Amino acid sequence: MEEKRKPTIGELREILSLLGMEAVADGAITAFTSDEDGAEYAVWRIDADPPCVLKRAKAYELPVYRSFFAEKKPYVPALLGSCTYNGDDYFLTEYVPFHDLRICDRKRLVPALDALVASQEEYWQREDLYDVCVTMDMAKQGIENRGKYLGSDLLERAYAAFRRVFSETPRTLCHDDLLPINVLTDEERAVLIDWEYGGVLPYLSAFARLIAHGREDRNAYFYLSHEDRDFAIEYYYEHLPKKHGVAFSDYRRALDYFLFYEYCEWIMLGNRYDARDDERFGYCLQLANALIR
Repeated sequence: MEEKRKPTIGELREILSLLGMEAVADGAITAFTSDEDGAEYAVWRIDADPPCVLKRAKAYELPVYRSFFAEKKPYVPALLGSCTYNGDDYFLTEYVPFHDLRICDRKRLVPALDALVASQEEYWQREDLYDVCVTMDMAKQGIENRGKYLGSDLLERAYAAFRRVFSETPRTLCHDDLLPINVLTDEERAVLIDWEYGGVLPYLSAFARLIAHGREDRNAYFYLSHEDRDFAIEYYYEHLPKKHGVAFSDYRRALDYFLFYEYCEWIMLGNRYDARDDERFGYCLQLANALIR
């Protein structure tokens, strides 16, 4: 799919004007860029007083904000306004000057877990929100698509068991793409960003994605020590599922299935696009098979 044209500086100033920000200088608008290839995102820092962030909304991002975060929440950047320009939705949030969690340490991990727990505690088993934004049926369709490219009977049998666990797991608000890059944190507060695929889904969806792809290698894109991973598993249990009567044995068994699902992402990509020589394919295949054993 061809990427949408990004608005010019003049157009960005028009969008900001619609959001009530007049006379924003060109030099006060700076695009955020990818650390991997330097490409500009459709996200801009606005050096106003105070500074803020302008973003072109993707997927369900703005409906998630309107449905779950209409009132200010400590675990997401505050929504300051939204508008439509040339058929696209844009929104303005507070600027949070924290680093993401790609290089994880214990002091910043705890606020990140607290933010996740706070968001999920607030919406635990909210049946009235089951059909808002990303629904179970939509999530199950994604699971079905991933399961078509596993390449072995052993993986497919375990994947069928994951489908059952997915349907049986209690639901709450989930950021369905909670990679460490989508967590901004210091040692006191963390916020979860990029809610493009949020909805009331099995509670382990977000947590498993947060911890699944961290490696001990500090040169890896996501670094997470084994000790901090084990700490996160215990901490999250004590602060959320335990309070809702989930036995630790059931929690750990279900978590293993959700981690298995995360590893199947790169297995699917390697098989579907004939990229089995990608190091991530072999790494995730090894982890998935270890979980099955």
